Amino acid sequence: MEVQGLKYVILGLVLGSVISFSNSKVCNFPAIFNFGDSNSDTGALNAAFGPLPSPYGQTFFHHPAGRYSDGRVMIDFMAESLGLPYLSAYLDSVGANFSHGANFATADSTIIPKKNNYPSTKDGFSPFYLGVQFVEFSYFKNRSLQYTTQDGVFAKLLPKADYFEKGLYTFDIGQNDLGAAYFDKTSLDQVMTLDQVKAIVPEMMAKFSKVIKGVYELGGRSFWIHNTGPLGCLPHRVRQLPIKPEQLDKYGCVISYNDGAQYLNQILKEAVIQLRKDLPLAALTYVDIYSLKYTLMTCAKELGFKDPLVPCCPKGVLFDTDPKAIIWDGTHFTELANKWIFEQFTNGSFSDPPTPLNLACP
Repeated sequence: MEVQGLKYVILGLVLGSVISFSNSKVCNFPAIFNFGDSNSDTGALNAAFGPLPSPYGQTFFHHPAGRYSDGRVMIDFMAESLGLPYLSAYLDSVGANFSHGANFATADSTIIPKKNNYPSTKDGFSPFYLGVQFVEFSYFKNRSLQYTTQDGVFAKLLPKADYFEKGLYTFDIGQNDLGAAYFDKTSLDQVMTLDQVKAIVPEMMAKFSKVIKGVYELGGRSFWIHNTGPLGCLPHRVRQLPIKPEQLDKYGCVISYNDGAQYLNQILKEAVIQLRKDLPLAALTYVDIYSLKYTLMTCAKELGFKDPLVPCCPKGVLFDTDPKAIIWDGTHFTELANKWIFEQFTNGSFSDPPTPLNLACP
């Protein structure tokens, strides 16, 4: 274990505690509008293609709750910290309450649309890629403004008109684009080189920036953007293709996969910097989720967790109930790991600018 990684987290916590925001005003976000993939899906894919099986959701909800975890995911902890209810998935019409926002994230979603989108076969990528999620949001806003002027149930279940400007817009997407590049789900022998992966990043960022600008044109002003985590440290990815020892770092993570993620994050950060120039009335916060997840997975023992390369429930089959597991099903994080990550970034220690979550508005 390399002590430097753990020191990085501790330093971040210390810096976060001494940063002064005395001249800042708490934002009091009345709503969250979330875009992303399975890292923040709260039931969309379930509503479209069928529910997750038990033991998903067992830790907190005590039943499958549309989340790719044993309990809460980071968007749940964000909502809690802002005093808001958990986000209902836009695609889930039964029992949904959108009065404080909506979740457009869908598991298996990408930024760039893929050729092997299901529903023809669920061995590909979600048809609800980022561009579609934006169309859903645009339609949702227009319909909400129509119906909230009426009395009755609609006024209680939909956001108020000013929530769309005052709300927080969160993004966590791009991991599946890298997955599609490194390993085609339908043909695992078709693997891109790092240079080939880098070649698709400009198109990803162009489409991502277009959506941010589209939300801005519809009134969005506060953007909270997560970068992509260390793809090469996920047990499912490490074992999906034949990997030679020299392809792994000293923690057992696939070097090239993580190099691709770090390159994507570098270009994403540059895109956010440009968006700040293009959208002068917006506040755009870039959050370094990669560093937090990599530190958690490479300093697991020192932080009180078990071996990160051993998931507790590969493919959702429970065989290890260790409460200190980091990875749930080989790809997604446990509730405990999600909570740990959230607690590190909520004070702004891993953000650019170093702004706490509740101050991330213009």
